[in-house]
Amino acid sequence: MSAAEGSGTIRSRIKNLLRSPSIKLRRRSGAARHKEDLSDKVTLEKVLGITAPGNRACVVVLLNPRKNKQHYIFNSSRKAITTLAFSPDGKYVVTGESGHMPAVRVWDASERLQVAELQEHKYGISCVAFSPNGKYIVSVGYQHDMMVNVWNWKKNVVVAANKVSSKVTAVSFSDDSSYFVTAGNRHVKFWYLDHAKTSKVNATVPLLGRSGLLGELRNNFFSDVACGRGKQASSTFCITSSGLLCEFNDRRLLDKWHAAVIHTHTPPPRSDSQRSLNAASTASSTNIQHPLTAALLTLEPQRTSSCCGH
Repeated sequence: MSAAEGSGTIRSRIKNLLRSPSIKLRRRSGAARHKEDLSDKVTLEKVLGITAPGNRACVVVLLNPRKNKQHYIFNSSRKAITTLAFSPDGKYVVTGESGHMPAVRVWDASERLQVAELQEHKYGISCVAFSPNGKYIVSVGYQHDMMVNVWNWKKNVVVAANKVSSKVTAVSFSDDSSYFVTAGNRHVKFWYLDHAKTSKVNATVPLLGRSGLLGELRNNFFSDVACGRGKQASSTFCITSSGLLCEFNDRRLLDKWHAAVIHTHTPPPRSDSQRSLNAASTASSTNIQHPLTAALLTLEPQRTSSCCGH
């Protein structure tokens, strides 16, 4: 018998052995024991939402945390919902979706019924937002879609539009609804609405866009954006994927950015007497802080910069 024939015989014997019922039985019994052990240690207490992969994510879960109740909005188009936002008064939810000829849909949050369907994008919608006055919706398409649309959603018309070539992941309206800001890959842009022109129902006017002055942070990925409110209305805040909190002033200039620094340490072992400290006195101590509060309090300035001309 040659070496090749011998090795072939050994392989076939091993395959037959692995196919035997006794081996499968042992495998199943081992898995069953492992599952029983886990069931003793892990119990499901509460379901707060639904996560679905791929194109099956056509459900919006509305959670009322006070009543601990959930309701659902089902997208009848069966297209994946990619983004959503509440109206300022909380009465409506706007959603964007992916797929061929996706729609911007507006839903009545209490009745969970669709009240508007807006179609202008071709490939997918990455982010949506209501204006603070509730009159407009802005929708930003996927990178290959390349469109930013501003809708008078109750009249189902695009009042302003323009192209964007960057990948955009977030959008936020200013406090007075006069402009909005988009953020994304090496991208922060301010878009201005001319209300005198957008009031013309049958005319779509070009959006006026001005890039933020990013200076030495121009190569960052800006993952989210929020326009200031109240006393901070003149500022716009962005967060980068590397963890920098950036502030733009009213001239679109990125002049401040910060990095969150969280200091941690391992406390020394405590004695029994220290462990039995009165709970009331411990709670009233000014040194005890919530972990999130502690993290925010240690937000330290990384740089204050004037980056005009960059």
